[in-house]
Amino acid sequence: MSSLKTKREIAFGLLWTFPTKLYLENYSKILSDPAVHQYFINTILVTVPATLGSIFLGTFSGYVFANLPFRGSNFIFLVIVSGMFFPPQVILVPLFRLFNWMNLLDTLWPMIIVHIAMGIPICTLLLRNFFTTIPNELYQSARIDGANEWQILYSVFLPICLPALAVLGTLQFTWIWNDFLWPLIFTQSDDKRTIMLGLVSMKGQYSVAWGIQGALSIIASLPTLLVFLFFQRFFIKGMTMGAVKG
Repeated sequence: MSSLKTKREIAFGLLWTFPTKLYLENYSKILSDPAVHQYFINTILVTVPATLGSIFLGTFSGYVFANLPFRGSNFIFLVIVSGMFFPPQVILVPLFRLFNWMNLLDTLWPMIIVHIAMGIPICTLLLRNFFTTIPNELYQSARIDGANEWQILYSVFLPICLPALAVLGTLQFTWIWNDFLWPLIFTQSDDKRTIMLGLVSMKGQYSVAWGIQGALSIIASLPTLLVFLFFQRFFIKGMTMGAVKG
């Protein structure tokens, strides 16, 4: 509501009421601000590679743990999945020192690397469990036909697991797009900020631009909404898959 109101309406405490007149100046200011354009570009440059990277690596590791067991594979699987149980604050200081030593602070690379690393455990867990539900007869038939492991994964397993990939892609994209912690830690200059950090920067030193922040919040939420709508058919199928057997 506040994104469609004037400063005067907001100042009088009318945050949760319908505006008496639609005020679009807040959106106009946001859409014409070069800094906001850079925030969106940075967020896309972080979110897309990190999402694809975590799903790509999670697909391979999930396939290996599901269909190519080896000595110690269960232990390694548990080690990878255990990364889900550690809060980010535990590794915050070591990662900051590591990227500072590598001269990568105030770049987009630390955020991409960290999001890929933190996404691999959940992607590996879900895809490994999904691959184990695929009948072994499909795998054996492909082996008899002379297909190698890459061909089996690409031609047999991936088409079947598209709903699961859509679920992971939607979740990973949403988590990374809305992340605030890692951009706050790894970036210093304004031209390296992501959209969530830029949203906070709209706050002045002595006042809060509620209308501007409200407009930017609405605009910043649109990409995640569009991604969900695009994958909605696969998303719903992937979430309900396995609920009914027979």
